[in-house]
Amino acid sequence: MVRVLFLHPDLGIGGAERLVVDSAIALKECGHQVGFLTNHHDKNHCFEETADGNLRVQVVGDWLPRKLFGRFYALCAYFRMIYAAVYATFCIIPKERVDVIFCDQVSVAIPVLRFARPRPKIIFYCHFPDQLLSKKEGYLKSLYRWPINFLEEFTINMADKILVNSKFTLKVFQETFRRINHCPDVLYPSLNTKYFDEMEKKHNLEPPTYFRNLGDCYVYLDINRFERKKNHQLAIESFHELSCSLSDNKPRLIITGGYDARVNENVEHFNELKDLIKETDKEHVILLRSSSDDEKFQLLRRAQCLLYTPIDEHFGIVPLEGMYMSKPIIAINSGGPTETIVHNETGFLCEPNKASFVEAMKTVFANKALCERMGAKGRKRVQQKFSFEAFSKKLDGIVRDIAECDNRTIKKLE
Repeated sequence: MVRVLFLHPDLGIGGAERLVVDSAIALKECGHQVGFLTNHHDKNHCFEETADGNLRVQVVGDWLPRKLFGRFYALCAYFRMIYAAVYATFCIIPKERVDVIFCDQVSVAIPVLRFARPRPKIIFYCHFPDQLLSKKEGYLKSLYRWPINFLEEFTINMADKILVNSKFTLKVFQETFRRINHCPDVLYPSLNTKYFDEMEKKHNLEPPTYFRNLGDCYVYLDINRFERKKNHQLAIESFHELSCSLSDNKPRLIITGGYDARVNENVEHFNELKDLIKETDKEHVILLRSSSDDEKFQLLRRAQCLLYTPIDEHFGIVPLEGMYMSKPIIAINSGGPTETIVHNETGFLCEPNKASFVEAMKTVFANKALCERMGAKGRKRVQQKFSFEAFSKKLDGIVRDIAECDNRTIKKLE
């Protein structure tokens, strides 16, 4: 048994959170002891496994500010994570004899954790270089970001093991962090298919009330956080053009995603999308916020096609969810989706423009047999390439190897 502590800045709802939660579940099922230390955890805005007692979660430093004067988010995130790392180093690791720390997103915790005694091995999971996610806003912003960007590379290099979520991210990682002297391993995120299998067996699920208005309409589904980079606008505009080309039997578009009222962009972008829908197709588009896991399952089951609109997405767990639920996926031909979706087999990889998306949407709308064939191939691909069992086995091997390496070193010193 290996004792693993997950260190994550904000245990809410998102792809990064789904990855660390699935990692914890996988390691727990492999017989390891796991726990979370985080700066923020809202039981009304999180994955169920972190709220129902299945995974132990401890919150520290939530009283520290998330921003200063409406800005400096990265700086505040660094201080909050350093606080958590100090707490882990002096209050948790010596007491619980933690063997491995699994941290992600904010690497500045790593040098602090190296002071812990006994020193645990540190795994850093890079979803994507943070410095590439920051908007460039002129000289002062670049001056502010310079030390943060330097620290990101310097501190990631101090990890004992580095993991990335896709070959696309690996390529970007190596182009961005040229001074890091060891090559990361790719650990694809996976899908907890057991949850979907258990939900499919339930016959007494109460459908959401808005399902009554759908009737037997064809439904396109778009799942992603309410951030501008997720490109929901492309889904709305493409759907509007498709809908205008049809005289009757008009389809529906449902958009749902993570929404946190504390995040200005979530609030602003949600309102922007509401305004866009009013201008285009308000009768046929439904906009939802932070759907529960059960509601999202029902949406995936009810929809006929899944739209995935981010450009250069680092990996993207949503296409896997759609494929496992036997839905064709229409996505942008860049980033992680090029590694999960097979063009013309499990869906369509499109250029990032309305014309390309509308053409693919028309194709699946007019051909039920094609949808079913693509859906079946998609489900099979997830089972073969992205199963939870394969993910668990690889992560278990990584954790055991790094922990046993530490034990062998201690025995040699003795």
